[in-house]
Amino acid sequence: MSAHQILIVDDERVIRELLAEHFNNHGFRVIAVNNAFEALAQIATTEVDLMLCDIDMPGKDGISLLQEVKITKPELDVVMVTGIVDTGTALRAIRLGASDYVVKPFNLEEVSITVDRILEKRRLVRENREYQLNLERKVAERTQQLQAKNDEIRKLFRDLKAAYDEIQSSYQVTLEALVAALDSRDTETQDHSLRVAQFTFVLAEAMGVHEPELSQVRWGALLHDIGKIGIPDAILRKPGKLTEDEFEVMKQHPEKGYRILENIRFLEMAREIVLAHQEKFDGTGYPSGSKGEEIPLGARIFSVVDTFDAMTSDRVYRKALPYERARKELQQFSGTQFDPKVVEIFCSITPERWAEEREKIQGIGKAQAGVS
Repeated sequence: MSAHQILIVDDERVIRELLAEHFNNHGFRVIAVNNAFEALAQIATTEVDLMLCDIDMPGKDGISLLQEVKITKPELDVVMVTGIVDTGTALRAIRLGASDYVVKPFNLEEVSITVDRILEKRRLVRENREYQLNLERKVAERTQQLQAKNDEIRKLFRDLKAAYDEIQSSYQVTLEALVAALDSRDTETQDHSLRVAQFTFVLAEAMGVHEPELSQVRWGALLHDIGKIGIPDAILRKPGKLTEDEFEVMKQHPEKGYRILENIRFLEMAREIVLAHQEKFDGTGYPSGSKGEEIPLGARIFSVVDTFDAMTSDRVYRKALPYERARKELQQFSGTQFDPKVVEIFCSITPERWAEEREKIQGIGKAQAGVS
């Protein structure tokens, strides 16, 4: 396999040569240019895997170059380089399609980590797409065989089911691994997705939801934050309060999660929960401002248990609230943030049952940690 080719675009010779030498030493093939016009010429004639681009350049700046690249070569990953005073422009670049950004003065190893992470994500997406196409091709071939051979119909139906189960099992394993990896990025919320998935399942069952919808509700809760995979670490792991621009980027995660799950047929209902999990009963949530029963029932159930789990879990800045205090908080916001019927059914379930479900998930989390 040939080395990845990286295009460095920076009008400062020292920065350009420093990055070029660093990536050459790390096994990359490097093209280094000092302006956007040369960069466009290289992209038009050369296979480039990733572009590392300065924002503040004379002539055509980095933002203009990014916009043009995303029209002519939308699949190209772009990492923007910015000064500390220019982070607002960097966030705009993220909204325009940049994969991430680094801030000057930068640590070369941190730049390498960012580039490696983006290239690894691209490799995984490509492999998953190829695997999906291969499996779907096999299913199509089996379907043609069914039409051609009546005497093999029964056997081929079994084979089709096995192929479908294989696809579904593959998706489940991949998605569960993604959720575990996402939770592990923040030690404070370790096992959070497992807990809210189980709590949502219990509450949905108490509200009369039956299979197959019940499993879809659980999947939606488990995958609620999967869109955060598309949020830069600089925002996701920021220790302080987010700026308005950073929060606008963070608010994209429900739609990003929906798009990740968009082509997975068996998660059709679950992805609607992922899209709506930040909506509020009174219409003040996001991304669409839906209210009341416009919000899917699974998302209304999730909203209650997600808040309950946050209040009853330890954080660095506070201890977990007792059940009774958390219950009163939910009742206080019933009808505004939460569906009153969902809050009513939640409060009818005993504190002992919720404690039992939490302990059950803690046991699963410890078992998974032991295996890993």
